[in-house]
Amino acid sequence: MRKVILTCAVVGENQYNKDHPNFPITPQQIADAALEAEQAGASCVHLHVRDPKTGEGSRDPGLFLDMATRVRENGVKAVMNITCGGGGFFFPDPADESRAGPGTDIASAEERVKHIEMCLPEVCSLDVTTQNQLDGEKAYVYLNTEYTLRKMAKRFQELGVKPEIEVFSPGDVLLANKILEEGLFDAPPMYQIVMGTRWGLPATPETLIYMRDLLPKGANWAAFGIARMQMPMVAQTVLLGGNVRVGLEDNLYLSRGVFATNGQLVERAKMIIECLGYEVATPDEAKKILRIGT
Repeated sequence: MRKVILTCAVVGENQYNKDHPNFPITPQQIADAALEAEQAGASCVHLHVRDPKTGEGSRDPGLFLDMATRVRENGVKAVMNITCGGGGFFFPDPADESRAGPGTDIASAEERVKHIEMCLPEVCSLDVTTQNQLDGEKAYVYLNTEYTLRKMAKRFQELGVKPEIEVFSPGDVLLANKILEEGLFDAPPMYQIVMGTRWGLPATPETLIYMRDLLPKGANWAAFGIARMQMPMVAQTVLLGGNVRVGLEDNLYLSRGVFATNGQLVERAKMIIECLGYEVATPDEAKKILRIGT
């Protein structure tokens, strides 16, 4: 019986519905949400941080270290996966798109990996993409150059941290495959297919099959859907041989108008996996599948 790695993305960095009563903001709330997710059955927890005063997304290395320390103090054994997506946001100035406007945050590779050097998680995300995206109604370019991606990948190898290669389009997979061929990702690579963003991949079975078939032989892979497509893509991904992700970063609701907790989303995903005849991997089993910590 195949073991499915179930990741919970407990908190993102984009705007969210402030009416949600249990959305994690502080390092301790995020650490407690990670424990809740593990207790509900998560194999892995994917972690961001937010400014405790404003609730806005942050890439402050000190906040990441505080959060990661609290996660460990909580006794969380799930694979720790920390985002490395900050520092790639370009908001063009509407009056002159050749210039950066308010909200732009473009950082060097060295800045973007600083918190990973400090926290040393088992896994960190690497977004192999450059794409038009939205945060609420704010349009921006999510900018990740080949130069920066290669430099970050090399540093992850030196640190012994496995990159979760997030891909948002077919071309992203081809670029990641090239970086893999260059030896900057250790085998087996770990791909995450992101589906349902406004200008990204449609969350459909046909799209997922096409993306899966572009992946290199022997790769570990997962996929997830945004918002109401979160659970349908859990089922579809499991049936196609992948691992899955749920959590408040991608979806705030159990059903229309009913706010969810991370634990509830993990429980529902676990039920879907088991109803399809598979088992959720324990944290130790997930580590063996991903070949980390060995």
